[in-house]
Amino acid sequence: MQTLKLQRLKQALDARAEQHLLRTPQTLQQYNGRVVTVADNDYLNFCGNDYLGLATAPQVLQAYADGALKYGAGSTGSPLVTGQHDVHQQLSEQLCEWLGAERILLFSSGFAANHAMLTTLCDKHDTLLLDKLSHASLIDGALHSSALFKRFAHNDYAGLSTLLQRHAGAMVVTEGVFSMDGDSPDLNTVSNLCQKNGAMLLLDDAHGLGVFGTEGRGTAAEQGVRRAEVFCTMANFGKALGVGGAFVAGSKTVIDYLEQFGRHYVYSTALSPALCAAVIASIHLCRADNWRRDKLHCNISLFRRLASDLPLLASSSAIQGLVLGSSEKALALSQKLKTAGIWLSAIRPPTVPKGSARLRITLSAQHEEADIKLLVQTLRQSL
Repeated sequence: MQTLKLQRLKQALDARAEQHLLRTPQTLQQYNGRVVTVADNDYLNFCGNDYLGLATAPQVLQAYADGALKYGAGSTGSPLVTGQHDVHQQLSEQLCEWLGAERILLFSSGFAANHAMLTTLCDKHDTLLLDKLSHASLIDGALHSSALFKRFAHNDYAGLSTLLQRHAGAMVVTEGVFSMDGDSPDLNTVSNLCQKNGAMLLLDDAHGLGVFGTEGRGTAAEQGVRRAEVFCTMANFGKALGVGGAFVAGSKTVIDYLEQFGRHYVYSTALSPALCAAVIASIHLCRADNWRRDKLHCNISLFRRLASDLPLLASSSAIQGLVLGSSEKALALSQKLKTAGIWLSAIRPPTVPKGSARLRITLSAQHEEADIKLLVQTLRQSL
């Protein structure tokens, strides 16, 4: 039986390779924001999520080091057994004050937080309505919950309205910034539909936190959607904040329930306290250093202006999608850019729908004008 199973696994791997869909891990020797070093070669980095350049900010690195010395490297256990430290509480309180939330709960990753949010808060009496382009963690959470699960076309408010008329009181799930297209929903429209139909809005703002809103409070704040209009929000610390881990924010009742019944939280080792110390420092810089957001948005505007003749998806976020169609084309263009000293990986199915392989360009506050000009010039020549 073992031999047969191994043969099936190998066949699946071979099939993926034949379709140009096999992923190959890359080992970075050094990450330095706008530049990554791989195999002793430096490349301009246009595929990371360190939107504000906080992953290498000296204050964040120092807080990480000091946190390890003060609290130890790991939390050593579940947060409900031995893993809760003072610094976890400090981070939780800071997040509540920053975002205006009653309570938050920390998770090891955005995937775990999203999965816990949907599988724990939804039961067989609920209906989940997800945008078609929802992240894999949301789709898996919906599939693994006991709720009825339906999807609506991307940002299709008429379609969502029709579903809500059939499923009043449903739980509507969307993202602040969609991770592969880089666009945002009209959250006021979604919220109004939810209120009209007695539905609840659940928001994944992984790519909006830190980037949009006053002090980087996120996409809902940017669009003027009140905290009370959102049943709960997930965001993580590994994008604009440059560290790692995630949280779910909501009312005291929602978070108390997640704390008691969320298996991802109850049965996982708590976040490293040193990491929490680094996140606290990162949030402080995110809120105080408005120049980081200003520089990022200037870079986004510059890129959109210079690349106006390229087949880009509509996006005002740090994520700029260049759809090429086939995986072969995406891989070939990625390799051409690498030869020119630009690190930009191809994104292929199943991460994106079949026939929509692309380069997912991500911009950072650390990019210089010359970096962006070189990227656009190289893209234009290669295409």
